[in-house]
Amino acid sequence: MKRRDFLKKATAASVGGAALNACGGGGSEAGESAAVHTSPRIRWRLASSFPRGLDTMFGAAEMISERVEALSAGRFTIRPYPDGEIVPGLQVLDAVQQGTVQVGHTASYYFTGKNPALAFDTAMPFGFNARGQIAWLYERGGLELMREVYSDFNIICFPGGNTGTQMGGWFNREVNDAEDLKGLKMRIPGLGGEVMSRMGVTVQVLAGGDIYPALERGAIDATEWVGPYDDEKLGFFKVAKYYYYPGWWEPGPNLSMLVNQEAWAELPVSYQEMFASAAKETNLSLLARYDALNPPALARLLDQGVELRPFSEDILSACEATATELMEEEAAKDATYARILTSWRQARTDSSNWFATSEKAYADHAFRL
Repeated sequence: MKRRDFLKKATAASVGGAALNACGGGGSEAGESAAVHTSPRIRWRLASSFPRGLDTMFGAAEMISERVEALSAGRFTIRPYPDGEIVPGLQVLDAVQQGTVQVGHTASYYFTGKNPALAFDTAMPFGFNARGQIAWLYERGGLELMREVYSDFNIICFPGGNTGTQMGGWFNREVNDAEDLKGLKMRIPGLGGEVMSRMGVTVQVLAGGDIYPALERGAIDATEWVGPYDDEKLGFFKVAKYYYYPGWWEPGPNLSMLVNQEAWAELPVSYQEMFASAAKETNLSLLARYDALNPPALARLLDQGVELRPFSEDILSACEATATELMEEEAAKDATYARILTSWRQARTDSSNWFATSEKAYADHAFRL
């Protein structure tokens, strides 16, 4: 389906749904009961990029499934499958595009090899925090821009959870300045990985379940993942001593629900609304879970002898300059990327100016180690 045709049909469906609601007449219990019993039974499959053991990230797939089922009185159900049960985690986009599954839950920057602009949907180095990313997507036109990109893959995207600012990851040796990065072998995806590559790092992209073995046997020297709660579950503290912060490449990463366009178009408008509402609820709830679970997890890691280290200003400045250079290069090659970058930069400037005012003043006082 062509992008323009899809957008026209989506608009028509929304207008048609509004007309049906306006002409439906009444809201009686009998009418509502009849509507439930005449609604079709629809069964979807969801492929996640995350293992079942990560009850946060895979839990987001379970959460949206439970909410859709509850909202539809059991008539619209989604069965979530973890990384590897239907397809490997790094093939989720392909599975949705081809219709192998109707929906996927993943991080879009895993697929920048297909289109570099997909990174904007997740996180960009030195970009938004979680609130800024959510604001850009929902209120500053970011979601519409990303849906244009995804329409080329036969997909419509929905924000599906945010982790908050991530940690810089686990290292088996100290990195005190930019020179120390050279020769390092690190698991890191997306544009952050491209930045690290230019800094002299040998970069690998591995799904969550493959990282620990690679770190344990020395195939990689460092890895980033999310933050204390998930990192503790994956056991990285057992094979790497130094825990760096912040994750400058993921200051507010958004996970995505990717839906096959044909499957979406076949849904009744009421089911589309249920899915969209459940996705928004999941997006908010995942961030709340991480904010609740990370503090005690960090305390437990420190009790295990983990050494917490900040990235030096030398590393941060060098990486930021490299990230800016890479974005400019991509914008020069692709007009769509340039258009998204312009929107993203303006929103980031506005967001940064706001957070640098009252928010930063409070944080400087209150968030003291």
